Amino acid sequence: MINHHLSDKLLMAYSAGSLPEAFNLAVATHIALCDECRARLASFDALGGVILEEASAPDVSMESSALSATLERVKTGKPTPRARQTAPQDALLPAPLRDYVGDPSHIRWRSLGGGAKQMILATTEQATARLLLIPAGTKVPDHSHGGLELTLVLQGAFADEHDRFGRGDIEIADESTHHQPIAEPGEDCICLAVTDAPLRFRGLLPRLAQPFLGI
Repeated sequence: MINHHLSDKLLMAYSAGSLPEAFNLAVATHIALCDECRARLASFDALGGVILEEASAPDVSMESSALSATLERVKTGKPTPRARQTAPQDALLPAPLRDYVGDPSHIRWRSLGGGAKQMILATTEQATARLLLIPAGTKVPDHSHGGLELTLVLQGAFADEHDRFGRGDIEIADESTHHQPIAEPGEDCICLAVTDAPLRFRGLLPRLAQPFLGI
């Protein structure tokens, strides 16, 4: 059962196409798992369609970079992340995320120390998306945030000072959030984490390692 959902603000921005690619990916992946957020998104999509139909202006302006961005999409063949249901619900990677990662058995993990691992996904520069693997029972270094972070649980669960997050749950953290997540015992926790600014670690060692790990 999913207990932590996307905000209306994020769903409306996703519907409008105004989120950076990394945040689009996190939202699409959560929606692929969450019936409630998928239904809410459908209502925002419908509302947006009505607004477009009733708009009086005959022409829709586009950013100067729109054509080049579209051509780049065609050249690279990378699809815009949208919520789809082509992967089984019990698969580790829902369809939008699988488009970026490929076969889960071929994930190219990079060590973060202490048994934790990450894989940074190729997205645009406005935000960073990464897969994180935190061994069962392991604490993440105490930190706050320099911007917005979305953390979607794909396997296992973690808890912090505020709540517990299991498969399909998404945690929305910002500059006001200060916490130390802990992966629950029994199963390694795998998450999709998206940030638009570096984390703010309290400990010296994480701060020293931060530039090399890109966190």
